[in-house]
Amino acid sequence: MAAAQAGDRVAYETLLRDCVPFIVSIVRRQGVPSDRVDDVVQEALLTVHRARATYDPQRSFEAWLRVIVERRAIDLLRQLRRHGTREVHAPLAVECHADEAADTSAGIEYAERVKRIDTALTELPRRQREAVHHLLLDERSLKEAAAITGRSRGSLKVSLHRALNALRARMDHGD
Repeated sequence: MAAAQAGDRVAYETLLRDCVPFIVSIVRRQGVPSDRVDDVVQEALLTVHRARATYDPQRSFEAWLRVIVERRAIDLLRQLRRHGTREVHAPLAVECHADEAADTSAGIEYAERVKRIDTALTELPRRQREAVHHLLLDERSLKEAAAITGRSRGSLKVSLHRALNALRARMDHGD
């Protein structure tokens, strides 16, 4: 570590590589789950890199490194404990939980509006109802609708126009 502090890049790379087995053994003794050991190793190596200037060559490197690794392991264990107390694995609870943000009144209003439109459509004269059905609901062209009904395109346009005006008037008045 003293050579790494002096700027020897090769010594620093060797040091970090040689530290990994030591770090892993400490992390496992701390009780870190095996799927999270690599996370603590990476955090410990990052901490060593950031704090390398604080190392005193007069003291034990292993003791300095052990403190860093133990603290990173404790940090991870605390994080896991906090998540464990907040998160619940209960798929059925999620599926059965009512959505408080859902607006049921919107669905009811929509259904009532559809019912009013259906009623208004049935009250239209046959030729207007026919024009709405073929041109709007079935989305046919004027040419196709004229062929089906045996009426002219102009007649269908007029019937559709009158039907839409009648529907607008009924819907505006709430009939």
